[in-house]
Amino acid sequence: QVELVESGGGLVQPGGSLRLSCAASGNIFTINDINWYRQAPGKQRELVATASSGGTTNYADSVKGRFTISRDNAKNTVYLQMNSLKPEDTAVYYCNMKIRILWGKEYDYWGQGTQVTVSS
Repeated sequence: QVELVESGGGLVQPGGSLRLSCAASGNIFTINDINWYRQAPGKQRELVATASSGGTTNYADSVKGRFTISRDNAKNTVYLQMNSLKPEDTAVYYCNMKIRILWGKEYDYWGQGTQVTVSS
């Protein structure tokens, strides 16, 4: 059993910053790729940022230069630092981890989602 717990969302003014966290716990052998997605009302889920197990990061064009994904492998935790936030960043943010469990295969796991609202 593996669980992902997100934290850090909230209401922020345009231009402000937030840091999201997502911590994994359970029967984890290794965590491979980690992703942050977001879904705004009436829109499809969008891939925002990726951090591979090898340390490579990638970002959606809409957040490049403003968001930073990082991972603490010792804590099984991923972060999303979001700066210069815009109203169009308003969405529910989800972390996604590809985790190989003990004595088993790799599976996709998702956090519960955390609301980010950017508004004055």
